[in-house]
Amino acid sequence: MTMTAQLPQAARSVQAASHWLKRYYFTRFAFCAAWVALAFAIAKNLPLLAAIMLVGYPAWDAIANFVDAQRSGGLRRNRAQLLNFLVSIITAIAVAVALRHSMNGMLIVFGMWAAFSGILQLATAVGRWKTAGAQWAMILSGAQSALAAAFMIRMAQGLEPVGILSIAPYAAFGAFYFLVAAVSLAVSDARKSRHSAA
Repeated sequence: MTMTAQLPQAARSVQAASHWLKRYYFTRFAFCAAWVALAFAIAKNLPLLAAIMLVGYPAWDAIANFVDAQRSGGLRRNRAQLLNFLVSIITAIAVAVALRHSMNGMLIVFGMWAAFSGILQLATAVGRWKTAGAQWAMILSGAQSALAAAFMIRMAQGLEPVGILSIAPYAAFGAFYFLVAAVSLAVSDARKSRHSAA
């Protein structure tokens, strides 16, 4: 196959990957935004729903990372997402166990997860920079997640009561960064299309 025949196929592959990432980021934004809204509106007064949501948050992250890695070359090519998948599964189980003992313990588990998942998300974004572009929001999100970890662990060691609303700001920032990433990617793709047309 000649180079000229390969170029359109490569371009289509990049375009398909970009289209998937936009859908992925918008989907993750929608989930996080809905989670935060439900936490503030209902779950703060319903302990059982709050517990389900707290376990479900890292479980959803595990599923999302698994699906994204599979769509982006497989788990072997995306080691950071494989690790994120495993860490998030373990975290969902650990949150369920911690909830049986104390909300403070749950918050410490969430804080530790935020640190690990933030670093792994940052690594994934850096790895994608050359192929996908517009990854600066995901890099910032990963760094912010690691910083949020220290805040959550410190809060868990304080005297103030903690609960699902202690996690909500972290989830809200996640929603914001996923939205920014999706919009940035859409803008980047639009610019590339205009240059190609010109």
